[in-house]
Amino acid sequence: MEAMVYDVVVVGGGAAGLSAALVLGRARRRVAVVDAGAPRNAPAVHMQGFLSRDGMPPGDLPAAGRMEVAGYGVELIEDRVVGIEPGLHVRLAGGGVLNARRILVTTGVRDELPGIPGVRERWGRDLLHCPYCHGWEVRDEPLGVLGTQAGSVQHAQLVRQWSDDVVFFAHTYDLTSAERLHLEARGIQIVRGEVARLVVEADRLTGVQLADGRLIPRAAVVIRPSNVPHPDGLLTGLGCEVDDAGFVAVDATGRTSAYGVWAAGNVVDPRAQVIASAGAAIAAAIAINADLVQEDVERAVDDHHSTGGCFSAALEAGLTAAVLGDRRHGF
Repeated sequence: MEAMVYDVVVVGGGAAGLSAALVLGRARRRVAVVDAGAPRNAPAVHMQGFLSRDGMPPGDLPAAGRMEVAGYGVELIEDRVVGIEPGLHVRLAGGGVLNARRILVTTGVRDELPGIPGVRERWGRDLLHCPYCHGWEVRDEPLGVLGTQAGSVQHAQLVRQWSDDVVFFAHTYDLTSAERLHLEARGIQIVRGEVARLVVEADRLTGVQLADGRLIPRAAVVIRPSNVPHPDGLLTGLGCEVDDAGFVAVDATGRTSAYGVWAAGNVVDPRAQVIASAGAAIAAAIAINADLVQEDVERAVDDHHSTGGCFSAALEAGLTAAVLGDRRHGF
């Protein structure tokens, strides 16, 4: 028995993957969505910036999306993709293999956080990364920005939009004279010295303690984490080209350099918010369907030539025999 082939296997069942699956399901494609159930925004209490869903708990959106796509015959598979092999064979952690005509990867990114006590525990709650996602909720509060990597100072300048009381914890970041001037010019206090831990009381962040014992009261701390595509090597293992930051390079529709493989959302752009990731995945789904239609046309033409050629030869042979028979009978 020939193995079933999906038109599209979507790897990742967040807002991006499910949005693509909705479009493809409505296009009457055979679609499977594989999701491991570990979304990046799971620690967050709310999701912001998604028109008509502002403030929704982040888990509610994919839950509603799964119900919607299932109504169009999309198959939902709870598993983890461990590899994509040439020929578009998708290997699952559970041992199964899905065969696909096209693949869309929407697996997002992994945030690499500093090993400071309290950081992992408060992540997505009052240790934040995106002021557009969480800034309104901590507006006018005493805020801190942790300096860990390039871009930390720009992040502090951005956070200053939401509060007049912002402290930049230099931590391991080596400030330039120009950066110091820019921070001071906007009233952002600079605190030097390494951060030892985040202080939490009654399940709320109350301050930042430095290695020398100083305690700086803060209601929330913002950090610009390092991001790496998740999971490591899934796309690069196919030979997909990557950009200077290590993220897969795609065209305007999300097509990668590997045949039949598209990518969308944070796995391509770590700065994309939920609604932007969903929009990029929809554009990819439309491009994938168009690509499949073109392939369907080419296959139909080949089949037409094959069956049509046999019919024409048989018809010609029949007519020839009839003419010769008529001649033998003197007609």
